[in-house]
Amino acid sequence: MGFRSKARECAFQMLYQWDQTGDPISRVMGRFWKLRASTDRTRALADGLARGAQERLPEIDAVITRHLQNWRFERLAPIDKTVLRLGVHELMNVPQTPGKTVIDEMVEVAKRFGEADSPSFVNGVLDAVYHEVRSEATAEGPRSKRRRER
Repeated sequence: MGFRSKARECAFQMLYQWDQTGDPISRVMGRFWKLRASTDRTRALADGLARGAQERLPEIDAVITRHLQNWRFERLAPIDKTVLRLGVHELMNVPQTPGKTVIDEMVEVAKRFGEADSPSFVNGVLDAVYHEVRSEATAEGPRSKRRRER
């Protein structure tokens, strides 16, 4: 497992613990890293992902809610909700990571920690979010470039 995959898994675990305990994210991170050994690089990425998702939670939850079909946000399993929050954060706020990579990694986290139907559920929601947030971002670039070329 590469350092980015490890970092996503650690970020998921910290975000899940934060959601379940209600403790400040800094306290959750401190306790987490006392129990888990990691490289500085992995730790920095994991901390950034967990903190970033936690700080943007209202926006992230609104995006998830828009893409749930026949399901209410409040009824999501805590693990699925946490995987989705982390994935949506990365899709929206870490554009240098390819969207398909984010989706694949979050599906793997869902396989490892979620229920049997979690991977397909996470894949469907994140794919819909990907098409919304990444197509909007990329749609602006080529159009403005074409205008300049004319």
